[in-house]
Amino acid sequence: MGAIFRREFGAFFTSSIAYVFLAVFWLFTGYFFDFNCLQNGTTDMSGMFQNMFLICVILIPILTMRLFSEEKKQKTEQGLLTAPVSIGSIVFGKYFAALLLYTIALLMPFVYALILSSFGMVEWGMVFANFLALFLLGAAFISVGTLISSLTENQIAANVVTIVVLMALYLIDVVAGNVSIGWIVKAMNYLSFYRKYYAITCGLFNVSTVVFYISVALIFNYLTIRVFERRRWS
Repeated sequence: MGAIFRREFGAFFTSSIAYVFLAVFWLFTGYFFDFNCLQNGTTDMSGMFQNMFLICVILIPILTMRLFSEEKKQKTEQGLLTAPVSIGSIVFGKYFAALLLYTIALLMPFVYALILSSFGMVEWGMVFANFLALFLLGAAFISVGTLISSLTENQIAANVVTIVVLMALYLIDVVAGNVSIGWIVKAMNYLSFYRKYYAITCGLFNVSTVVFYISVALIFNYLTIRVFERRRWS
């Protein structure tokens, strides 16, 4: 898995994807930091983190669109599948490479927190809770994008479909608000990504939310492994 991880992480920078992703991500975090914190004269960063949910919906597909679709396009997928490594190592190697780059992008909010700490009291517990919420959200979203990337050889198609799927997850609350059947509303509220994320940014930390996001990441990575297991033996 280590070789796959290093190869994929390096590929992000040789293809300029890393630079584009980090630049745009930091541009939006800087904008929301200025709008929610500096202009309002507050050290509460919750507003900035709440706004980053939709930005992740748009930007994370940039990280995942080429993970496997590029292998199919370049006709290197068969070589990868016949390599002396397990399918799980291949999938998780690529997944963790994308997750590491995403984590690097998340370091910027800590820089902003340090800036705020020079002007007033920063609630570091809330900062770490918000960081954890954004990290878990990204971990789940990256797993969704990884699966979609494994299903097509077209990077643009992988990007667009991933955005559509993540947007659908974002809009679960809106749909639930227009449904009158009780058990359906309850199920949709349980599956709501934004509701759980928003609760943590408001200081309502719940272990079940952590379990939910980790479970989503594991399930979608497992589905990706199954996709390639079928291809290996077909």
